[in-house]
Amino acid sequence: MRDGEAVGISPSTLGSVVPKSPAPTCPRHSPTPLDCGMGWERESGARKQPFPVPPRFFVNFEVGQGPGADVAFHFNPRFDGWDKVVFNSQQDGKWGNEEKKRSMPFRKGSAFELVIMVMPEHYKVVVNGDPFYEFGHRIPVQMVTHLKVDGDLTLQSINFIGGQCAPSLVRGYLFIQFACFLPQFIPTSAMEGPPVFNPPVPFKGRLQGGLLARRTIVIKGYVPPTGKSFVINFKVGSSGDVALHINPRLTEGTVVRNAFLKGAWGPEERKISHNPFGPGQFFDLSIRCGMDRFKVYANGQHLFDFSHRLSAFQGVDTLEIQGDVTLSYVQI
Repeated sequence: MRDGEAVGISPSTLGSVVPKSPAPTCPRHSPTPLDCGMGWERESGARKQPFPVPPRFFVNFEVGQGPGADVAFHFNPRFDGWDKVVFNSQQDGKWGNEEKKRSMPFRKGSAFELVIMVMPEHYKVVVNGDPFYEFGHRIPVQMVTHLKVDGDLTLQSINFIGGQCAPSLVRGYLFIQFACFLPQFIPTSAMEGPPVFNPPVPFKGRLQGGLLARRTIVIKGYVPPTGKSFVINFKVGSSGDVALHINPRLTEGTVVRNAFLKGAWGPEERKISHNPFGPGQFFDLSIRCGMDRFKVYANGQHLFDFSHRLSAFQGVDTLEIQGDVTLSYVQI
């Protein structure tokens, strides 16, 4: 969208960036100091109606705010006959040498996941899980104060994923994830409670009112490159029963599901159509509780169903997450 509002957000108010109200509009221009790892995720998608002019959008890492601000990194997909993605920087009002890649990873009208990794030597761009481009730093990342997103796309939420503060950025990293997972099976009203951003692991959260039918839990995070396994448990606090145990095992390339009832594990379930969990990968997991089963979606695609083994599933009051995972967003 070319019309919109500019919004300023400080790190202390990041908790309000992803409201349950309508999605933010473009342009989006927010203070985002990169000298401290934080979690900020943007869910985005291209507009679905025909465009009167060739569509474009851009992401800028800017030094300051306003028309004359320097741009440390300019990421600009262009659909203009010779589809390409342009990379550049701007200093003192002048654009630098343009870098381009004539390979378009985005499709008009389609959802996408874009991850920009701020590394010590370069910005690393990953599209839909595949490495796409590396742009060497021309301006020190410590000077960047704003992130600007504008053009022909729809924005929903935003989140930084990092965890190391300056001056350790030189040996650390900061990830900024732009993802469009727009699963139509999750109405906003079905999600309960305020979101929690960047919670520590192990994580333990309480499901107020219990696990009722039609309730959806959303978990977003990142599996580190050295990750081997992590666990998500839906637990009855008083008895220790686990109604649903989700265990991605990266070394085995599978996702194990089970239940722990009356002190014993039941039979494992392992069959999946695809595996969304891998080292160095982001994920967006939605677990919906139905009357007879859990339905689990990953990155907008159905992953598996798990029939209730605990008939009184309403007694589940605790969500536990532990293992090799970094969490950016949990809504229970």
